[in-house]
Amino acid sequence: MATKTEGKGGGGHGSKHGGHRDAEDRASKLPKKTYEKELRRLQEELVKMEDWVSASGARIVVIFEGRDAAGKGGTIKRITQYTNPRVTRIAALPKPTERERTQWYFQRYIANLPAAGEIVLFDRSWYNRAGVEKVLGFCTPDEHRRFLRQVPIFERLLVEDGIVLLKYWFSVSDEEQERRFRSRIDDPMRRWKLSETDLLSRSHWVDFSRAKDEMFVYTDISEAPWYVVEADDKSRARLNCIAHLLSMIPYEEHGVDEIKIPARQNDEGYVRPSRDTNTYVPDHARSLLG
Repeated sequence: MATKTEGKGGGGHGSKHGGHRDAEDRASKLPKKTYEKELRRLQEELVKMEDWVSASGARIVVIFEGRDAAGKGGTIKRITQYTNPRVTRIAALPKPTERERTQWYFQRYIANLPAAGEIVLFDRSWYNRAGVEKVLGFCTPDEHRRFLRQVPIFERLLVEDGIVLLKYWFSVSDEEQERRFRSRIDDPMRRWKLSETDLLSRSHWVDFSRAKDEMFVYTDISEAPWYVVEADDKSRARLNCIAHLLSMIPYEEHGVDEIKIPARQNDEGYVRPSRDTNTYVPDHARSLLG
């Protein structure tokens, strides 16, 4: 499926995925209370979905890709805020080691796939090869072409084996990306988020657009299509992505077993040692009271 290049102002995607909304629509913000109320409702549904996954033995893989600063990490954070890390885990792989560079490209990603009753959220994924590796020359043209040939086969094998595979592309306009980069520069708490690769994504904006378009042509398959998340408005992007994710999982709500807290054990002659024998953390909070 061919797609239009994301250029000035974000550009559009093919009609199947829909293009960026106009500037007026993108600028409209959800009221904070409306956003927080709906986010809480969706997070409650995520917990129900997770319980179903754990009980049914389902295997879920969710891939988050897109422009730097498009809001992937913030969405993942909201998804996992109340979930069980033993069931729902994040896979954010670092640069491959020297040994991993000699392996089949997909090998280290396979090691992070879910077992029965698990959900894995890939914060970046094997699609690094179609984006940053291709644009910045971290792989050869032959390796890139081989990747594009193998991805549909690889993903069809996952789906055929029963894994639910969802792929989200977070799309952000160049103006909004620049604004977010500048806000990171000015915020010492978030400056670590701005890497050298992020800066290169600005100077190679069109190159990344072309690489993404080519990636969609080869990997937007019926068994595992790409779902585009319009991400100029972070709040709406989070709600839209989570709501869609929930709609794609056939979960059923399980009844909650009644939990009774047992009676406390009797003292049986136990005497607690004097507090003077312990070393306590200073009461910093008390100093705030004046």
